[in-house]
Amino acid sequence: MKKLLDLRLLVVLSVLMLAYGVKAGPVETEEDEGLSPYFFVQGDPKVDAFPLLKTEAEVDIAGITGEIELTQVYKNDGKRTIEAVYVFPLGTKSAIHAMRMKIGNRIVEAEIEELQKAQRIYQTAKDAGKVASLLEQKRPNVFQMKVANIMPGDVIEVKVFYTEILVPEDGIYEFVFPTVVGPRFTGESSKNDLKGKDNWTVSPYLHEGKNATYEFDINVNLNAGMAISKVWVPSHKVSIKKHGSDKVGIGLSQKENNGGNRDFILRYTLKGKAIHTGLLLYPGEKENFFLLMIEPPDKVSIKKVPPREYVFIVDVSGSMHGFPLDVSKTLIRNIVEGLRKQDYFNILFFSGGSAVLSEHPLQATKKNKNLAVDMVMSQEGGGGTRILDAFNRAMALNKKKGMSRIIVTVTDGYVSVEKNVFDLIREKGNEANFFAFGIGSGVNRYIIEGIARVGRGEPFVVTNKNEAKNTAEKFIDYIKHPLLTDIELSFAGFDAYEIEPVCLPDLFAQRPLVLFGKYKNASGKIVINGRTVSGKYKKTTSVSPSLEDENNVALRYLWAREKIARLSDYGKMGENVKEEVTNLGLAYNLMTQYTSFVAVDKVVRETGEVVTVKQPLPIPQGVSDYAVGGFGGKANRMAIGSPITAVLEDKDGSYLARENIPAQMFISGGSVPSGITLDDVEKEVISKIKVDLEKLFTKWELKSITVKLKVENGKVKSISVEKYNAKQIELNSLRNLFRKIQFGVTLRGTIELNISYR
Repeated sequence: MKKLLDLRLLVVLSVLMLAYGVKAGPVETEEDEGLSPYFFVQGDPKVDAFPLLKTEAEVDIAGITGEIELTQVYKNDGKRTIEAVYVFPLGTKSAIHAMRMKIGNRIVEAEIEELQKAQRIYQTAKDAGKVASLLEQKRPNVFQMKVANIMPGDVIEVKVFYTEILVPEDGIYEFVFPTVVGPRFTGESSKNDLKGKDNWTVSPYLHEGKNATYEFDINVNLNAGMAISKVWVPSHKVSIKKHGSDKVGIGLSQKENNGGNRDFILRYTLKGKAIHTGLLLYPGEKENFFLLMIEPPDKVSIKKVPPREYVFIVDVSGSMHGFPLDVSKTLIRNIVEGLRKQDYFNILFFSGGSAVLSEHPLQATKKNKNLAVDMVMSQEGGGGTRILDAFNRAMALNKKKGMSRIIVTVTDGYVSVEKNVFDLIREKGNEANFFAFGIGSGVNRYIIEGIARVGRGEPFVVTNKNEAKNTAEKFIDYIKHPLLTDIELSFAGFDAYEIEPVCLPDLFAQRPLVLFGKYKNASGKIVINGRTVSGKYKKTTSVSPSLEDENNVALRYLWAREKIARLSDYGKMGENVKEEVTNLGLAYNLMTQYTSFVAVDKVVRETGEVVTVKQPLPIPQGVSDYAVGGFGGKANRMAIGSPITAVLEDKDGSYLARENIPAQMFISGGSVPSGITLDDVEKEVISKIKVDLEKLFTKWELKSITVKLKVENGKVKSISVEKYNAKQIELNSLRNLFRKIQFGVTLRGTIELNISYR
């Protein structure tokens, strides 16, 4: 009996953690201040704090490739010379092949150089008083632009040119232009990385609801090459103009006045849901390149789908608070409710820590699914994003014997340890397939796509609740069985070499197979063999000189970008690929982790002292201030031991009893000025006024309240109530209590506290 009671106690504690939210992780100490994203604070009025005037993109889509010209305009309206630093995103598959800088009427073409050499060239030009620009890759989808010696009144324009490939899914083509880099949680990165190669994560952000300080515009010229059926942009207000059956122009509407805080997403279909397939050849001066796009086999319905075990890893950190978590809840509810009775499942929630629904897989009975949905719906979001800890724990959970395991990650991906996650999946995830759902308007697509790529699954991005149901249904359909497995490639008379990707993974989605490579002579055949549910699959493509076209120069960049992705973007950490990737970047004029574009003006000017300014970024649409933690930011924490109805689980997976837990008081979130943490404030409140405050909460039947304290020299000078959940309160009683608190004598500013009593 004692053993059963101990087991029940463990389950109660686990459920308490789960139902009331995951406890936040370590709060930054003063030693760590400056190693995380932070909120912008206006400094010297003589320094222009917002040097980026506008950013705009001209997009030309022809068939399956897109050529993008990105323009950034910098202007110094201050009185001191500045160096502007701007962190911005691009697509994960962007092949950046050129950069150009314009100062007045002077145009400077950038050179591709090895990273350290480019940095030296830039620094030398900066010290000499020359205008210079340096473009560095921080992640495959994150880049940093530096522009030195922008004198008062200067206007400097930098253009970046890149190529992308568009691959349809379920007959739908999609072009995504990211506009803002979301704030990254840095708690699992080393301090050396954050002070060095990952210092871009230490970026200033505007508060939620604040518009970007720069203009954003985008124009797309779509030449599909085949009759277009439908064009739509779910992310922005746009104007669409047709120019014949296969050409369309898309531009931002005049009503779209804040388009730079979320991904621009363009989708279109061709008549009859046709897709571009076939072989493209590019005869280069020294090397020839090919691209093969094979139409996927038809989806075949099967009556008997084997039972599976699902493990859901759900991000409930501060950046997911509010809208993103609401979308996650809709998504998870739809997936869980769609599980069959013979399936098993478990859910792990993570932020600063993690908590699981059960230590062993639960059968997908109606009762268990209802409990899981209730748990999901109770989450609020707060704390850090300790994704490595979450993956370690999820992969260590007890596995249902005899079943294939599918691990589903739901997150916005706002972390700085992407490659660590990929390595962890390689090391410990061999017995599972990994599917990743990116949630929100400005998702870190690198980690979402990388989890799926390394984990032999599929990535999804869900930007709103309306998409959640359809995406859940698509996921359930995908995992019934792959469209094509055991894929093998062979050549008959076609002397192809350096094929990318090297190995073709199982195909789940209704998406073409895409192959890149080099060739010597344009003759022979390419043969794809595989296996579908119906049996063997074989597809043969003929190669002939008539397919060679010098206009297919993009294939050169796309092949090199695909190889760089395999070696560098998704390769194992610690593998020595620097030399090979550097050589690829220099040979094909491409931006990589180890190569950069640098442009230097020839004119030397007397600039005086140069002040470095980091361009403040808007918080992505729908993301709250809780995404930016640490000093001056907000945090969110959930107290373990707060009142809930705990459910006891028997060993057969059914539920035995319920217990009521006494109400407790806790600070669920808030914001603090520099020099103190929310933990410090909580300690003061608990030690000085907790008992008296609980009496008032009980008397007023108060469940929650948000208060603002104005503090001078460590003393609470005034208090205001922003909102509360009760019939009435007495402000004077609160004033008298909070004036008993004494913070450090140097503390000044406003403290906002969200206090709950449940």
